[in-house]
Formats: sequence, C-alpha cells, structure tokens
Amino acid sequence: MDRWLRIGLSALVTGTAASVVSTAALALLAQGEGKSAFHPTNATSHWLHGDDAASHGEPDAAHTLIGYATHHASALFWAVPFETWLAARPPRTAGALLRDACAMSAIAAVIDYGATPKRLTPGWELVLSKRSIAATYVAMALGLAAGALVARRWLGARQEFR
Repeated sequence: MDRWLRIGLSALVTGTAASVVSTAALALLAQGEGKSAFHPTNATSHWLHGDDAASHGEPDAAHTLIGYATHHASALFWAVPFETWLAARPPRTAGALLRDACAMSAIAAVIDYGATPKRLTPGWELVLSKRSIAATYVAMALGLAAGALVARRWLGARQEFR
C-alpha cells in the first residue's frame, strides 16, 4: 500500500479514536464540575456562535453537532502529523507509542491554547477548569495511542511491541 494512503487511513482511525475518547472525557469532566455533559462540546461551536455557545447545556444541531464536527476535524488534523511521525519512526514498545502520543497531544494543547486566536480555540476554557482541560489532552493522548494500535492491526502492520 502507498505510504501516504496508509498514513491517511491510519489517521482516520487514530483521529476518530482520539475524538471519541476525548469527547467522552469532556462529558465526564463537565459532569464532575456540575455542568451538562454537552457544555464542552457545545462550547466548541463558539467559533461560529460566539462565546454564548458555552451557555448551551442541551444537545442541539446548531451547537452540539457543529461542536462535535469541529472537534472531530481537529482530532483528525492532529492524527496526520502523529501518523506521519509513526511511519517515519515506528515505536519499538507500547511505552514509546504512548510517549509519542503524549508528545503529540502536548503539542496540540500548546498550539490550541498558545498560538491559536481565541475564536478558534477548542472553547473548553469557557466551561471547564484548566485541570479538566489538561485531563482532556491526556485522554486525547490515550485515544491517539489506542487508535494507532487499532490502525496497525486493521492495516495489517506486523509490529510487535516489547
């Protein structure tokens, strides 16, 4: 299989896993802070609806669907450089894979909240504590690592970890 096709397919799987795991984490963390499970996902639609999007706690197409689609697209975006890195430097251990996923997630966090204009941030800062945001990026790393493992198995990569 062509290298870029393999990277693209792997990124679809890996990004989807990262999106699902981090969205679940956002929902649980929001509930732990006394908010609706939908608040963080709705807040992500703030690029379109403004900061008022964070005040919507119920699911609806305008906020939840747009917010999740935006978050999913972002996870797919971050999965591409992650999978490109893994293709160039395959990890030899599960620990190395997790290390690489943590590094990618940390890079995403720094860019999302340090280099991105406020209107284009994930919007979670509008409803969650910094601690919960950090925990979400940890969940993203776990999703990236799990997705990479699934992608390798699905695409038939014969990579054994020590």
